[in-house]
Amino acid sequence: MRQITSREFKAAEKGPVYITDRGRPAHVLLTFDAYERLIGRHQVLDLLAEPAGVEDIEFEVPRSPDRAEPARFD
Repeated sequence: MRQITSREFKAAEKGPVYITDRGRPAHVLLTFDAYERLIGRHQVLDLLAEPAGVEDIEFEVPRSPDRAEPARFD
């Protein structure tokens, strides 16, 4: 497991942070504002909007038999 500091994480405030896998770009970390500029603010709002009629859909969340345990960062 790799641990990074919040300071490293905040590097995205200065520009995109490229995360590589064996030297090849695999992921990009952006601020949410930069992401909205990239795809357009309205698209984000549309994705978060609740479509009409979903309030009638029945959905039951299955209960897990596993107990939650605190995270360990060893």
